[in-house]
Amino acid sequence: MNITSTLPDRATGLYDPAHEHDACGVGFVVNIQGEKSHLIVQSGLEILVNLTHRGACGCDPLTGDGAGILTQMPDGFFRPVAAELGMHLPPEGDYAVGCVFLPRDKTERAHCERRLERLIGEEGQKFLGWRNVPIDSRVIGRTAQAVEPRIRQAFIARGESTPLEIFEWKLYVIRKRLELEVRDSHLTQKKSCYIPSLSSRTLIYKGLLLADQVEQYYADLADERFESALALVHQRYSTNTFPTWDLAHPFRFLAHNGEINTLKGNINWMHARETMLASEKYGADLAKICPVCIPDASDSATFDNALELLVLTGRSLPQAMSMLIPEPWQNHETMPDDLKAYYEYQSCLIEPWDGPASMAFTDGTVIGACLDRNGLRPSRYWVTKNGHVIMASESGVLPKVEPEDIESKGRLRPGRMFLVDTKQGRIIADSELKRSLASRRPYRKWLKKEMKSLADLPAAPQANGPSNEPIHRLHRTFGYTLEDLRILMAPMATDGAEAVGSMGNDTPLAVLSDRPQLLYNYFKQLFAQVTNPPLDAIREEIVTSLVTTIGSEGNLLDETSAQCRLLRLEQPILTNMQLAQIRQLNEPGFKSRTISMLFARKAGVTGLKNRMDQIRMEASKAIADGATLVILSDRGVDKDNLPIPALLATSGVHHHLVREGTRTRCGLVIESGEPRE
Repeated sequence: MNITSTLPDRATGLYDPAHEHDACGVGFVVNIQGEKSHLIVQSGLEILVNLTHRGACGCDPLTGDGAGILTQMPDGFFRPVAAELGMHLPPEGDYAVGCVFLPRDKTERAHCERRLERLIGEEGQKFLGWRNVPIDSRVIGRTAQAVEPRIRQAFIARGESTPLEIFEWKLYVIRKRLELEVRDSHLTQKKSCYIPSLSSRTLIYKGLLLADQVEQYYADLADERFESALALVHQRYSTNTFPTWDLAHPFRFLAHNGEINTLKGNINWMHARETMLASEKYGADLAKICPVCIPDASDSATFDNALELLVLTGRSLPQAMSMLIPEPWQNHETMPDDLKAYYEYQSCLIEPWDGPASMAFTDGTVIGACLDRNGLRPSRYWVTKNGHVIMASESGVLPKVEPEDIESKGRLRPGRMFLVDTKQGRIIADSELKRSLASRRPYRKWLKKEMKSLADLPAAPQANGPSNEPIHRLHRTFGYTLEDLRILMAPMATDGAEAVGSMGNDTPLAVLSDRPQLLYNYFKQLFAQVTNPPLDAIREEIVTSLVTTIGSEGNLLDETSAQCRLLRLEQPILTNMQLAQIRQLNEPGFKSRTISMLFARKAGVTGLKNRMDQIRMEASKAIADGATLVILSDRGVDKDNLPIPALLATSGVHHHLVREGTRTRCGLVIESGEPRE
């Protein structure tokens, strides 16, 4: 068997690269005062080795799922190394080092190198030269060797016309452009051309390795001159994905233990927002970095893509993390109002990346960690008397630390953030951090001025009443069964709550049924692929909420009052009167348009298809005319006019607007007799 071909680059059989998840071991060690030493690097590697059991190996016991380490730029190490290669490095901070995975094929490798060198020049930076990274392939397994890339480091000097604060952004643009060019190229080894890190601040060594192989494989890490004030390490356990060199952690800003359950939705919304991105500072460069989320990446890599965009366009790393993984705030009785206002405002810009997760993150100056709002992943930290902080997904990762040397210790708490700032030389408490975020802007004032609730809308003269069609005909039209009426609808009508049933479900798959099925029945909710405790929404009310906002979103890169000009709904289900209030809206920022989901019965399947095309065009025109709320309605059903399935019409409009680049300019409201669960 040809081992190099065992990883499909597209959906094959039961494998789909979109289903990428992992649950792993993560940790870091940092000197609070920012004092660099080789001891920090050694301690990081020791933590990694002690997390070996968090990883996995297959039939080849020497090939792991991936492991790696992120450090600060070791300037004292690279200066003599570069000098030996005939390169003169500018002052620290004015040059960057890119760790590059390259194809094994000599021709394709040279092609990738030339591309990178060209892009560096096109973006106004100066290419200094290449360095072959010393490695020992003998220590890794045959499976890892079979797909092992050639690893080189590219040295880049900051261009004379590039301000220091823009240097990291330009490096980001160079890397993104290379990713896009490689993706669109005819290279046979596309996945072998990958840049783990390209920065003036941080450096990453990682690969398809076991924890104890990292230092043996990369000789640089054993050099006494290789110094850093922080080290972030990760041992991967690929729950249900293929281990590869590029999917090993750490990524450019984070290492992750857990899973992002909302991944597909997060990626789709990020893609939808790309056409709205605008900035005077970054200008035409914004078009070069899209798509922000690289296709076919894991949930961790995709999260890192989103985090990278927010940080490099001006948000601080803690703020960006609080936007992507907010703590539960809506039902938090003791949270200060200004902090609630901060989270409510941020929810207008971007939705949470939700799931059981422990995130360790760094930009080379600050390093920290946070848990998801449910706290479903463990993480503990220790502060030593000699000024070191150790954090890991479990206890005992540095057994040399004696109890008498520990100043304090604790564990990460749901939604809370633990942060060490090596520039300030201190640990920043979660309360102080959140106060600084909440005081950035007058968020509560903005929300009161711009956001509307249903109670703020003018009363409607009257709501649409029941249809004139006989109820039994409507039941048949929308596919209701006696089981639906007795088991689903009756309890909701009498108790105002969904019926409680058993966990077992022996309903045959819709695709195998010989009876007509609702379109909804062909789809199932995605659940976590790793073991998590069940979530009880009643007992854990603080972490659950039905509140949603709809309307026209603004530019993700801005932070202005106009971005919260949205309609707030306390729950996603509306009464006829509430819908009538929305239907009559006609003012700047709040303008609705109703589009019918009906098609002529006599036109048959062709009529349904043609009507779908018309609905999409009507939605585009409504947005062009200033509509911020589009209501898709199947009211008016009779023997001559049939409803398009609400799921089909909604998804058709949604994806059409995403392709058109206008999806975030409107909210979708569905008026239908079909949805019932």
